[in-house]
Amino acid sequence: MLYRFAHKTGVYGVSIVEEETQRILVKVEQVIKHPKQGDLHNPTDVEDVFFHERKALSQYEKRYTTKSQLRPFDVAELPYTESLQQALSTLETKLLKEDTVHAQKSLTNLQRLKEDYSVQYKKNFI
Repeated sequence: MLYRFAHKTGVYGVSIVEEETQRILVKVEQVIKHPKQGDLHNPTDVEDVFFHERKALSQYEKRYTTKSQLRPFDVAELPYTESLQQALSTLETKLLKEDTVHAQKSLTNLQRLKEDYSVQYKKNFI
């Protein structure tokens, strides 16, 4: 059974690997929303900040969380690489509609990330 799990600015479909009294170990099965690019504390700033490149959590990556962080899974189940491609495309489409320096820098980051993902998952991300 999958759950929705938000981590930083990304959202993932996860399965429970292990439950303890205070925490739950989850494993990433798919990407629902790709993390935003840039500085989280100054979301639209590009000057005088470190503009972070943020990767999605990897397939089968594990994280500890609490039960309260898990939500009902309300999207179609997809294989990891398909869900990653869909999340990238959704974010790119949104950024292409914005005419800002932040959007341009974010698109540059996403292009580099697609190259990294292509090597990591042996699939061409467009």
